[in-house]
Amino acid sequence: MKIIETKRLYLRELVLEDTESLSKVLSEPESMQFYPEPFSKDKVEKWIKWNIDNYKRYNHGLWAVILKDEDKFIGDCGITMQIIEKETVPEIGFHIIKDYWNKCYATEAANACKDYAFKILNYPKVFSYTTVKNIPSQKVAKKIGMQEYKKFEKNGEEQIVQVAFNIDDSIKLVNE
Repeated sequence: MKIIETKRLYLRELVLEDTESLSKVLSEPESMQFYPEPFSKDKVEKWIKWNIDNYKRYNHGLWAVILKDEDKFIGDCGITMQIIEKETVPEIGFHIIKDYWNKCYATEAANACKDYAFKILNYPKVFSYTTVKNIPSQKVAKKIGMQEYKKFEKNGEEQIVQVAFNIDDSIKLVNE
């Protein structure tokens, strides 16, 4: 079932049968250079199960990113609840298979997820965070209208937090 559709992509719920495809990004050293380590097959399965639980609990999670023209799995993208300095917030995350980098797929998927967070889930703001070294992910966040919000430390590394606000909600609050 398609959750979100864009010009070139659609996003659907992850299923355990996606383990091998998702491993092409989550188990690949260069793709996971900003994580403590690439994922084992077992950890990829746990990642998918975590997202399946998120769908039930929050009505969202990371979804499979599929190229529409080829019906090809190219990664994951979506909204998960993350703890940033003791506050649980909606965070847009993504992982795209290396062969599909630099084609704006992450930007297209992340922007669609931002719109979904605002229009369907009615979140007043969404976040993205990563290590300060992960410039490519920060660029994607900036392209979808996020701005630097703050920095914090997690797992001994400095993280940068970016945020986007639901402008429609801001206008309502000002006019009320």
